[in-house]
Amino acid sequence: MRGRACVVARSAGWTMTAAAGPTLGDWLGEPFSLAMSSGFFSFFAHTGVASVLEAAGRVPVRVSGSSAGALVTGALAAGLSATQLSEVLGTLQRSDFWDPRPGFGLLRGARFDALLRELLPVSTFEACRFPAAISVFDLRTRSTQVVESGDLIHAIRASCAVPLLFHPVRSAGRLRWDGGIQDRPGLLGMAPGTRVLYHHIVSRSPWRLAGSMRLPARPNMVTLRLHGLPRSGPFRLAAGRRALEAARRLTARALELRIPDDGVLDVSE
Repeated sequence: MRGRACVVARSAGWTMTAAAGPTLGDWLGEPFSLAMSSGFFSFFAHTGVASVLEAAGRVPVRVSGSSAGALVTGALAAGLSATQLSEVLGTLQRSDFWDPRPGFGLLRGARFDALLRELLPVSTFEACRFPAAISVFDLRTRSTQVVESGDLIHAIRASCAVPLLFHPVRSAGRLRWDGGIQDRPGLLGMAPGTRVLYHHIVSRSPWRLAGSMRLPARPNMVTLRLHGLPRSGPFRLAAGRRALEAARRLTARALELRIPDDGVLDVSE
């Protein structure tokens, strides 16, 4: 069924639900913050969502994210439009960030750093057009830190440093790694009570344990889940571009759907 608003049944399968709330588009008519979850190369999907919000004049007042969500968080806050980011991802090649070197991960990350510094209009949180928060994992304390000041590029790189793929990033004298290690939703940068649209990447990884990416629950939050997006990765960038376009279609449809009582909008083609 196309354009359905549904919730995941607590038993197996899908169920339809009567949605009496406002449409997502109407709900976003008031100031809101945008949070984006981790999900390997799902920055393609996050960008698709952001581009539809942007086209509809729904611009967040604050952004936060982990890993893939951190990349889009930083780009949007730095002043890059979602349309511009879409164009960059449309031409992204593996050679743009591929720099193998021995260490605690395959890639050094220097090319990724250079790419970000070339693309982003500003390089510090303080120069961003609206507040941003990026979750990183501190290797010494084995805990999540929310970065909201200082070097934006270092924070993005650290949060995107997927273990085994990228080396940890040294920033502010600390070694930092993928923000999704402990804060997969990328919500730790949102104060309690903040009015949040949360884009949750639906994991299809065969390596992830069932239930390990449970939906977070908090007041004043609408969760958007887009189903059936192509899986992308460093060797599947074309699939990422298809995921971006599919996310655009599904988000445009989601804006017209009414928000269910549980605040979770599931949309599939």
